[in-house]
Amino acid sequence: MAQSSPIARWSPIPLRLIVGYGFAEHGFAKLLRGSDNFTGLLHALGLPIPALFAWITIVTEIAGGILMLLGALVPLISIPMAIVLIVAIITVHWPYGFSSIKLQAITPHGAHFGEPGYETDLLYLACIIALVLGGAGPYAIDNWLWRRFVVRLAQSS
Repeated sequence: MAQSSPIARWSPIPLRLIVGYGFAEHGFAKLLRGSDNFTGLLHALGLPIPALFAWITIVTEIAGGILMLLGALVPLISIPMAIVLIVAIITVHWPYGFSSIKLQAITPHGAHFGEPGYETDLLYLACIIALVLGGAGPYAIDNWLWRRFVVRLAQSS
């Protein structure tokens, strides 16, 4: 029933916006802190060739985030984005369990939280899967690219 609703076609837009912004923001944060800091973290986690993987992650997060915001090449960019999330779940968040919010104490200076679990990464993955399966929605560059592809295909036959 929801699929037949005229408003249902707009549902991918908030998914694109939060995934795109979230990825780009995390990538820019790593870049602004210096890639060496992130390389050090990857080295401490025991990942091989940490400098290369640091840059691959930063570029994936920034470029993937921007392309996701635009709704451009969503099925293609979803693959490296999903890999980044899966690696983060396994190497960083898994030991802390599911929940992303771990209230440890409330002090006069405010709430203090522990290390986040993998919940947020799973939510990002679910949004990416939904966008790949259901499409990027209105105002997505993928729609324009698809129309151009169909026109060229029709012209060549």
